[in-house]
Amino acid sequence: MGILSWIVLGLIAGVIAKFILPGADPGGIVVTALIGIAGGVIGGFVGRVLGFGGVTGINIVSVILAVAGAVILLIGYRVLKKRTA
Repeated sequence: MGILSWIVLGLIAGVIAKFILPGADPGGIVVTALIGIAGGVIGGFVGRVLGFGGVTGINIVSVILAVAGAVILLIGYRVLKKRTA
């Protein structure tokens, strides 16, 4: 999967994750894309460990795994942010 595919998938996953978990998180489109890309990596890893497959391109399984990873990442970010505040 090329870098452009990762960015597009990251944007899609990040936007959906922010829609699922709305809130006043800092950052704009760049942070949303980074959360989505990192979520794709996390979701792909967890998906492979659990036997669902990994993030292999822009398809429904990859989007679901990336969104799940981005939601996990966003929850973790908020927990850490709450502890430091």
